[in-house]
Amino acid sequence: MVKVIGLMELMDQGAFEQYRSQVGQTVELYQGSIKNRGSVAEQFWNELGIAPFSTFVELEFPEVQDAHAWATSPEYQALVPIRSKAMKLTLFSVVI
Repeated sequence: MVKVIGLMELMDQGAFEQYRSQVGQTVELYQGSIKNRGSVAEQFWNELGIAPFSTFVELEFPEVQDAHAWATSPEYQALVPIRSKAMKLTLFSVVI
């Protein structure tokens, strides 16, 4: 199993709602699911100096290949212009 974690700083709420209403369908096409969404309550430390973020998403896929296929898919790439307007994003995978 692989988790995909997105750390987000929202910039345009309208664009975010448009993105959010469509992204789940692209995840499901690649055997994934959205497990959790939420906002940051408190950041305890930031020794890596990452950019500020206020929200997060946790996706789950059966295999690393499924997550990679989703992230590079034409379906998801079609949403990137909307995503770029909606937020700044750091996205990474974690193997469980």
